[in-house]
Amino acid sequence: MKLFLLGFMGAGKSYWGRQLAAHWNLPYYDLDDVITEREGMSVADIFASKGEDHFRRRESEILRELALSNNAFLISCGGGTPCFSDTMDFMNSHGITIWLNPSIPVMVERLQRKQSKRPLIQDLATEDLVAFTEKKLTERLPFYEQSQVIISDDEISLETFEKMIRHA
Repeated sequence: MKLFLLGFMGAGKSYWGRQLAAHWNLPYYDLDDVITEREGMSVADIFASKGEDHFRRRESEILRELALSNNAFLISCGGGTPCFSDTMDFMNSHGITIWLNPSIPVMVERLQRKQSKRPLIQDLATEDLVAFTEKKLTERLPFYEQSQVIISDDEISLETFEKMIRHA
């Protein structure tokens, strides 16, 4: 099984990625963690010192490398991963794409818990975070909507994934 978890920041990609990979005994990769390890600095530091273009280029290279060098995997992608370098087309042709799409209030509540670790939102007040989330999500919808499986519930379980992926 080759799975790509997609969604906005705070959608639950890292949490569910670890759960599902353990459940299905798949190699698991959190794409941001792999990039951080290879670059030797945090995502925030990469953005600050090398710029978003560098980050997006490395993100695309590493995603393709992981997907092509493994027969089975689960990759939790960054929120913007599908939106650059024809990555959505690549993922759809090399595995099953799953868009985790909880409600905006749920994502904002999750984001507030780890806001300082996210370079795009670390300085935003609550109302600005809601506006930012709505705006960015709208920009990314054309990419996310190409996913083969879409899960739009706020409350999901392993069974939710089992049922949805069987029908993909």
